[in-house]
Amino acid sequence: MSHKVVQVKDAMTNSGYQFAEGMLTVAEGIKLAREHNAKAIIINKRDENDEYGLVMLADIAKQVIAKDRSPERVNLYEIMAKPILSVPSSMDVRYCARLFERFGVHTAPVVEGCKIVGMVDYTDMVLAHFNEEE
Repeated sequence: MSHKVVQVKDAMTNSGYQFAEGMLTVAEGIKLAREHNAKAIIINKRDENDEYGLVMLADIAKQVIAKDRSPERVNLYEIMAKPILSVPSSMDVRYCARLFERFGVHTAPVVEGCKIVGMVDYTDMVLAHFNEEE
């Protein structure tokens, strides 16, 4: 049985995330997320030898709200995940889903070269995979 390859670039979204500096406070990050309807904040690299960081709104719930920390006194860099798992835009969504399962992640930035071009999650992959099969 042959399988039509659905690449991550066919499933990814170009919305739902925003770039920011790690020195922003969580309160500023929340404001930025609200303004751009984002569920993820990608922390910019400080220089060419650095890596991107990632703060999901769920991270804010777990590391700020649940621990009763002040969002005005916590910087994004303090709660970000870094380095982050990213996936190439050309990857087959079947392998991306396996990678997510293996590493226990639900969403990841999509890269072309060294540039983030979108985000992908399980929902995106399922909808793209089964849309292509019909």
